[in-house]
Amino acid sequence: MKRRIDIMEHSGEAVRAMRQVAKYVHESGLPPAVFELVKIRSSQINGCSFCLDMHMRQAKAAGETDERLWSVGTWRHAPYFTDAERAALALTEEATRLADRGETVPDSVWDEATRHFGEPELAGLIFAVAHSNAWNRIMAITRTPAGAALRAAAANPLSSG
Repeated sequence: MKRRIDIMEHSGEAVRAMRQVAKYVHESGLPPAVFELVKIRSSQINGCSFCLDMHMRQAKAAGETDERLWSVGTWRHAPYFTDAERAALALTEEATRLADRGETVPDSVWDEATRHFGEPELAGLIFAVAHSNAWNRIMAITRTPAGAALRAAAANPLSSG
């Protein structure tokens, strides 16, 4: 697959705005592990190889276990996730697949999320899902290949710090 455009090279202002959204999510009180799970699950659903590769590596570097990483796609059937993480993953799936549903996010999914997260964390979770889905679409449209982030960091090690 050939990359169509190096979007990062031509969208500095937009990339800065997206980084501000990520900063907001980090400051919302949403646990960092939940943010990573959201990014991984939405990337799986959207078929974004670039984002999935990057977020799996980042989660692993942050201490995430192999069992949990292997099981994100089957979280309903795996014993490795907390009830709060399951609620976040369910909300991620429903919000990522809006066009596939007769309704938006079902009340049962929303209610479960509210059992585990306060309003600041819920706001962070909503923006985490939207942020990840936006990046998935950007990278899928541009056909940015898996591993591109690693190659860029290796080519310019001073910019990654």
